[in-house]
Amino acid sequence: MANVVSGTRGLMKAPARYTIAVASGKGGVGKSTVAVNIAVALAKSGARVGLMDADIYGPNIPTMMGVAHLPPAKEGRIEPAEAYGVKMISIGFLVKPGQALIWRGPMLHSAIRQFVGDVNWGELDYMIVDLPPGTGDAPLSLAQTLPLSGGVVVTLPQKVSLDDATRGLQMFQQLQVPVLGVIENMSYLELPDGTRMEVFGRGGGQQLAESAGVPLLATLPMDPAVREGGDNGTPIVASDPDSPVAKAFVELAERIVAQLPKDGEAGSSVDIKLVG
Repeated sequence: MANVVSGTRGLMKAPARYTIAVASGKGGVGKSTVAVNIAVALAKSGARVGLMDADIYGPNIPTMMGVAHLPPAKEGRIEPAEAYGVKMISIGFLVKPGQALIWRGPMLHSAIRQFVGDVNWGELDYMIVDLPPGTGDAPLSLAQTLPLSGGVVVTLPQKVSLDDATRGLQMFQQLQVPVLGVIENMSYLELPDGTRMEVFGRGGGQQLAESAGVPLLATLPMDPAVREGGDNGTPIVASDPDSPVAKAFVELAERIVAQLPKDGEAGSSVDIKLVG
């Protein structure tokens, strides 16, 4: 795979100074929830943020951001939807609700290139890309389309999730995408008496980060309000910014920004201190 994507031939100009891919080795680990809340946290800081839903087969970003339709196109270009200060595009805006997409690699590659070149993004500081679970065509197409500033891998603490997340991390390495770090989601549930229940075990994110020599960026707690916010289109960072889990997402966004290169092809550093 690395040989397929070596070099920069065919890369399109990125609409953002920094493009950050969010991946997981398997579904059900909260990857899209993490991507959405990172994007909203960055936008709340004053940054210009785009969110690309590259999960063609399971596009959840429109639901999580509470937007059902795109604005009308202008001058032959797609206008991105916008909510919570974040511009976004998703195949979910372009197909009928519930429609199954049975696409081979070339069609998916074409869709990602359209998301980059045919959408009127304007000038962005950060583009967050929500990848589908696994190591299929979408990450390869993205690496062949955009110069990626880095990728993050979302995992649960449990061993089964860890095994899959390892493959996601190796995928970034084979695609020659810098790995910014590991995010351990649903690390614990805080009970009313203040004790923590480790529903999915412990230590998986730390183990993965140490084995790969990358930072553990966050251990995010479980909170029913996060799920409710995703279902209702109100990300927790926006709906309850003073909650512990929202503050954890803001700290995560800060750490991701701190890992980005300061003088790469994507442009100079955007010095932003995030606030809750």
